[in-house]
Formats: sequence, structure tokens, C-alpha cells
Amino acid sequence: MNFRNIEFNRNELAGAFGDIGTDFPLLTAMILAAGLHTPGVLIVFGVMQILTGLIYKMPMPVQPLKAMATLVIAQKIAGNVLFGAGLAIGLTMLILTLTGAIEKLAKIVPKTIIRGLQLGLGISLCSLAFKQYIPTGNLNGYILAGISFCLTIFLIDNKKFPASILVISTGVIYSLLFNSNFSNIDVFPKIYLPILHVPNIDDLTTGFLLLAIPQIPLSLGNSILATKQVAHDLFPKTQLSTKKIGFTYALMNLVTPFLSGIPVCHGAGGMVGHYTFGGRTGGSVIIYGFFYLILGFFFGSNIHSLINIFPLPVLGVILLFEGLAMMFLIKDLFTEKRNLLISLLTGIIAFGLPYGFLIAMIIGMAIYYSPFQLKTLISIGDNKNT
Repeated sequence: MNFRNIEFNRNELAGAFGDIGTDFPLLTAMILAAGLHTPGVLIVFGVMQILTGLIYKMPMPVQPLKAMATLVIAQKIAGNVLFGAGLAIGLTMLILTLTGAIEKLAKIVPKTIIRGLQLGLGISLCSLAFKQYIPTGNLNGYILAGISFCLTIFLIDNKKFPASILVISTGVIYSLLFNSNFSNIDVFPKIYLPILHVPNIDDLTTGFLLLAIPQIPLSLGNSILATKQVAHDLFPKTQLSTKKIGFTYALMNLVTPFLSGIPVCHGAGGMVGHYTFGGRTGGSVIIYGFFYLILGFFFGSNIHSLINIFPLPVLGVILLFEGLAMMFLIKDLFTEKRNLLISLLTGIIAFGLPYGFLIAMIIGMAIYYSPFQLKTLISIGDNKNT
């Protein structure tokens, strides 16, 4: 293993938890809804984080596929169908990568549209934080969220006292002082391992139709194109190709279904979350991966108890700042009024409509490439935004 250019320090540790507000609740909700093998899900998820950190040497995280997760949670789709969907989208992404279709798409979709998709995702994350996480716990939850928010504001750029470490510590202290459910946790944990699983043709077909097709537009927009853009924004010297992102995306999903792991992707929001809280190398992602390995190997039967103990308002604040950081990427369009309006429209559609990312991409590109729009852009000499 090559650890060159990978750091392990307090800031990488702080950055490691920059995406936990998105990942952990989705993972646990999917486990409950689909009846998944908890240790397998957590262990495989952790291994993918570690391998990604080693390969990219930057805070390139692994995330649950959000459209799939939403459908599984809402409709309680069986685990075998979910595994089939993971294999199906892995094969689909491999074909798109090997044929060069992803690279062609990257040339067609302008940064203006990508910024709009990022804006829509940022609004979604903030909305999730305010609606489902911060209000839990009633008055105590709001007080805890307020304290966590202030800590993050004051320490967001502090390398000596990283914000997320103190915020997570605040949540742990709160749990120790005010939560009485620790008796449900097994103090003598066992060692768990993933369960092997082989998806069949029916699982593959059903998973593709029910879960993979709705996921593909979001994956192309956020996991591939937006992630490449964010990597360029945060690490300008890094030459990262859509082909490489697409290839690792495909490989992960060609492996995880056989180990009872959930379908996963890379994500612009996750990278922004890690970076916002201090992650600058693959170290933050590797640390994050070991967190899930420990949970899966030793606490597989205790996950639901741990979830009930840790205060969700703390995760909500982390999620809120991840969303705000994602939304703020649109700042480089503030001097380009027409492109800014297209991005705002794209973001609102992506957030507000079912299958919003697909619809937003289509409508945004239609407006961007319309003859009137091109003529206007050319006439004012402001078409250098790609």
C-alpha cells in the first residue's frame, strides 16, 4: 500500500466525520427497511472507503446511492433486489465508462448546469437537516443543535481544535449525561463477518428496473460530473478524469453485492463535507472507513442501540454545514447573471421535483444550448463558462 501524500492527523480525523450526517442515517434506515445483514453492510462500506482513500489520496468518499436508498426505505424493497440493483448499476456504469460515454457527457454538460445540480443537492441536505434531524429531542435537541452550530461557526477553520471533533464529542457527552439506554448495548461484543451472496437474473432485472434506472441520472450528475468539478475546485493541481471516477464507481458495485453490501457511489457532497471539516488527503476517508470496520466487526448487533443513543441534532448540524458548503460553490457564477439564473433554476428543479436531477439537467441544458441563449451569450462575450 502506498501511503505517500496521505496524512493522519487531527484535521484528517475531523474531516473524517464531515459526511456522517448523510451516510449513517441512510445506512441504518436501509438495514431496517430491507432486512440487511448489519455487519456485512458496515464492513463492506468501510472497506470501500479505505480503498478509495488509498487510490485517490484525497477526500474522495464513498456514499450510499441516495435515489436507491430513498426507494428502498420508502417501499421496503427486499435486500436481494437491492443487491441485484447494485450489480446492475455497476455493469451499466462500467459500459458507460469503457465506451467513453461518460467523457462525452462531461464535455456536453456545462459547469453552469453542474453548479445548479450541486445547489439542488445542497438545498436537499439542509432541508433534511432541518426537517428530520435537528427537531428530534424537542427543546433539548434544539439547544444541542444550537451549541453544535456555534462550535462549528467559531472553529470551522481552526486546525488546532477541529470543529467536527468537538461537535461529535459534544454529542457523546450529551448521551453519557442524559441517555439511559446504554444497558441495551452488549459489553462483550462478538466478531462478525460479511455474508456471501450471489444475485440471480431475476434480482438483476428487477433491481435494474425498480432502483437502477431512477438512480442513473443522479449518479451521472452528482457522483461523476459534479464530483470531478468539486475535485477541480478544491484541488486544482489534481488531474482527475471522469473515466477514473466512473471506473471505481463501477468496480465497487461489481463487488459489494456479493458481500451483502449496499450499492455505493462517490459524491460531490461527501467530498465537500470532508474538506469543510478539515480533510485534505485520503487520510480522512481511510479513518472514516476504519470507523465502519470497527462498528461492523465488533458492534454489529448493537447498531440500533447506538443509533438510539447518539443525538440526531448533532448529525443534523454536520449535515447542514455540508449542504451550505455545497450550495456556496455557486459563488463563481455571481458575476455571470444569465448563467447564475440558469443554475438557480436548475437547482430549484433538482430539489423540488420527483426525479428532479434528471429533469433539471434536461431543462437546464435545453435553456443553456437554446439558439436565443447562445446568441445572447455570444453577443455579450460571456460564453466562457465551461
